[in-house]
Amino acid sequence: MANATETIDWQEDAGRDLVRSFGPRMAMFVRGEGAYLWDDQGRRYLDFLGGIAVNSIGHAHPAFVEAVATQAARLAHVSNYFATPPQLALAARLKRLAGTGESGRVYFGNSGAEANEAAFKLARLHGGSDRPRILALRNAFHGRTMGTLALTGKAAMQEPFSPMVPGVEFLDSTVDALEAALDDRVAALFVEPIKGEAGVLPLPEGYLAAARELTARHGALLIVDEIQTGAGRTGEWFAFQHAGIVPDAVTVAKGIGGGFPIGALITFGAASELFYPGTHGSTFGGNALATAVAGAVLEEIERSGLVENAAARGAQLREAIEALDSDLIAGTRGEGLLIGIALSRPIAKAVTAAAMENGLVINAANDDTIRIAPPLTIGDVEIDEFLELFQTTLTTVAHALLLDDPDATASRLPKDPA
Repeated sequence: MANATETIDWQEDAGRDLVRSFGPRMAMFVRGEGAYLWDDQGRRYLDFLGGIAVNSIGHAHPAFVEAVATQAARLAHVSNYFATPPQLALAARLKRLAGTGESGRVYFGNSGAEANEAAFKLARLHGGSDRPRILALRNAFHGRTMGTLALTGKAAMQEPFSPMVPGVEFLDSTVDALEAALDDRVAALFVEPIKGEAGVLPLPEGYLAAARELTARHGALLIVDEIQTGAGRTGEWFAFQHAGIVPDAVTVAKGIGGGFPIGALITFGAASELFYPGTHGSTFGGNALATAVAGAVLEEIERSGLVENAAARGAQLREAIEALDSDLIAGTRGEGLLIGIALSRPIAKAVTAAAMENGLVINAANDDTIRIAPPLTIGDVEIDEFLELFQTTLTTVAHALLLDDPDATASRLPKDPA
């Protein structure tokens, strides 16, 4: 077990050697298993963030470990001048799960941002000079590269890097706004079914169905960003399937690799014919190692019924969270195991910090929302532990607020857990 001096050393190393695009690291994790992490001091944490919806089958799952070891010993990389069996198998699996039919195609990259960059190019190829407009939603998040940042409807994130790639217009997430904006000069509409970085905000009921009808009417592509919602997280393989629609393209990453870096663009119908040789590429994208691991992860999700588990456990969690004894909870939102816990006060960062002290890993999506995205494998044991730790965390924070605000009444604060 590391001593206090060693702990200070890694914090100093991170502060000195890593770029400052992230804040200070909250812990030094050295091992994981299932829904648990251990830090360099040997302390165990319940991980209900899952690497931000990445660790879909948990840490160090045997299927993941075996796929990495077996494929690494066989063949890791040959470039996209050649095909490999894992690459072709994963493409076929993604087409089947997304329901593209025979006309679908798959482009592989290394991340969600790369998948969305490919989708941006797809939109440009579709639009040409006749359709210069691309529509996206305010407060959505599609990535931090220059292309995907241009699609991200958050002015504060764009400002340091302006001017942006031109042609993108941002809309409110309403059908009325979409109807007013769409015309025959629009190449594509980009949407997140649930805006994860904005606080786990689902699109309004009926929005995706209306977006499909309106984009089809005007000849624009409907491109659905499923980086965070794909791979079964919402209780369907893809969140668009809840709406019963067929988009023109879907981007995926995070959970399909279960911790191994991979992203993909999946196309449907005529959109599948837009790319031609030379229009896009990636040295590492779709290599044998990444695609073998992603194939094993998706096979495990399918074999173990984890999509169905996400739906059932998500409903169980939301009901239990809303029943916790705390006036700090204002409600929940989301789908499956992508859940936003709305707080009655802008204290999400304080709640996250207190949770870490209590051995619970969660995330402040914004000032008044906690985001949880645990492994799809969780069951009663992990849920019961989460509820106990989260209740303790809320009590800790409420007591701290009472000390800061002596006029606060006891009725506004949660009671101590039994």
